[in-house]
Amino acid sequence: MLEQRIQQHFIESADLKYQSAEVLSKPIAAAVQAMLACVTSGGKVLACGNGGSASDAQRFASKFVGRFERERPELGAIALSGDSTLLTGIADEIDFDAVFSRQVRALGAAGDVLLAISTAGNSSNVLAAIEAAHEREMIVVGLSGRGGGKMAQALRDTDVHICVPHERIARIQEVHVLTLHCICDAVDAQLLGEQETSI
Repeated sequence: MLEQRIQQHFIESADLKYQSAEVLSKPIAAAVQAMLACVTSGGKVLACGNGGSASDAQRFASKFVGRFERERPELGAIALSGDSTLLTGIADEIDFDAVFSRQVRALGAAGDVLLAISTAGNSSNVLAAIEAAHEREMIVVGLSGRGGGKMAQALRDTDVHICVPHERIARIQEVHVLTLHCICDAVDAQLLGEQETSI
């Protein structure tokens, strides 16, 4: 019984990834182009999210500044969830909804990209960051699921929305990680040329 339950997780995850490949490839490619234009012009990607999405933002920044699978020059990226003193200070002295938006206003510039991650698309501090990014004339790449929630309304036509077609948080997060890996790989391929990978 337990083994069947475990196997079901693998099957559901694989099925969703297979179904999402066609649906999400176009917005993921658009996200790659936006980030590529940003970093090749000397800009940076600011990434934010809560909980598991915060760790996804940090994973992304790590792969951009460090490397994904190939050696290449550093790319500008900052995870806005990484500084606990800054986060708790803003949350305590101002408001938790402002923990990302204040950083976007302080660090973001026209031409930069905000990577906004919210599994249901309703995180108020992520939505505030999107608004701040628009004030700074930044492009927003939004990762969500469950139909996109309030994020779907907050994004502009010039932004990119990658919305995983599923309701379950764990499945959405699994596709978010794959999406971020796809972005990193595609940026590298555009910068360095195609290379055979041992997948």
